[in-house]
Amino acid sequence: MRIAPATAVVGHIGVPGDKSISHRAVLFGAVGESETRIVGFGRSEDTESTIRAVRSLGVEVVEEDIDTLRVRGVGLRGLRPPGAPIDCGNAGTLLKLLMGLLVGQEGEFVLSGDESLRRRPVNPPADELRSMGAQVEAEHGLPPVLVEGSALQGVGHTLRRPSAQVKSALLLAGLYARVGRTTVTEAQATRDHTETMLRAAGATVSRKGRSVSISPVERLTLGDVEVPGDFSSAAPFIVAATLVPGSQLSVHGVGLNPFRTALLDVLVRMGARIATFNRRKAGGEIVGDLEVVSAPLTATTVRKAEVPRMIDEIPLWALAAGMARGESALVGAPQLREKETDRIEFVTNALRPLGVRVSASEDGLRVRGVPTRPKGGGVVQSGGDHRIAMLGAIAGLASREGVEIEDPESVAVSFPGFFDLLESVSQR
Repeated sequence: MRIAPATAVVGHIGVPGDKSISHRAVLFGAVGESETRIVGFGRSEDTESTIRAVRSLGVEVVEEDIDTLRVRGVGLRGLRPPGAPIDCGNAGTLLKLLMGLLVGQEGEFVLSGDESLRRRPVNPPADELRSMGAQVEAEHGLPPVLVEGSALQGVGHTLRRPSAQVKSALLLAGLYARVGRTTVTEAQATRDHTETMLRAAGATVSRKGRSVSISPVERLTLGDVEVPGDFSSAAPFIVAATLVPGSQLSVHGVGLNPFRTALLDVLVRMGARIATFNRRKAGGEIVGDLEVVSAPLTATTVRKAEVPRMIDEIPLWALAAGMARGESALVGAPQLREKETDRIEFVTNALRPLGVRVSASEDGLRVRGVPTRPKGGGVVQSGGDHRIAMLGAIAGLASREGVEIEDPESVAVSFPGFFDLLESVSQR
């Protein structure tokens, strides 16, 4: 697919429901005591995998329309082994959260996924779950994962590498502990959608500094869930409107959870013109509208504490840094090498042929920016990674000659309508 340069990015848009919250709403609704109605559900290949997974575990999911679901919960201990591996597709969040839920069920469960997912390590959650008494097996530390229901005890965990997925798996396992509270201490704070939703469902969750604790419960009742727009889906449009001169873009109803929006902080520090309006609460999450106007950028260093709050947006930040005046840097993100692709390598390989001067380290990137539109004209190899494909699309809009993207259909993992929406706001 070729993405031609844009003369401006202009319009008013909304984005699909948040993928992280959509996963959790279906999973937590599945182990609830009553029916959960989910409004604003974000449809994507990943979240479709979640629906299929809970159905295979004996949960009824009724699809009222494209973005409204009803999940009929079977109770905290009501999930049943399906007799075949549970296919998590490409969804690492789904696999790790199910690890936390299934260690408290009766029986044996096997979790697997597509080729990309089977290359991603599961040792971090598996090792920590074993310390609680869980029986978890994964040959060579990779999926498929065998999980057998076990008697669990609450313990303290210290995570050296920030991961909301690992934290969430441990908190979910803590719901099933026969004795003791489960505490997770992080090196840097990560997104807190799990804690927010579990509190809403009746769990006792507390935070003190970088530590989160949860107590065992007998039941959860989630009720209705309103899913805000996905900030990670809005991010490519925010960056495009910042980089393409003459742009003005409004994004409505997007989630603004502070554990997810470090990209906004970093871009504004670089000189971006991004204003927030109509901030409000929806489903326990902060939601608002954004107005983005194009602006020249100046280089910055991304702080370590900001990395987990923009982990999915780092490829887009690298493009913005490539068009900023001066040298930008980011370190402390080794987990980028264990995503759908090695994102440090793929970002570097994607941006260099476009004329962006970028170099990689083991855990980060250094970008020497030039405050002009990059030449473009190259090919972005996405490696089947939706975030890299989106990076290529925005690079194409912002370049002088456009960009060719290989495997653009990978965007369906998180945002099937991405290219249609991008075309609707791109002026040429």
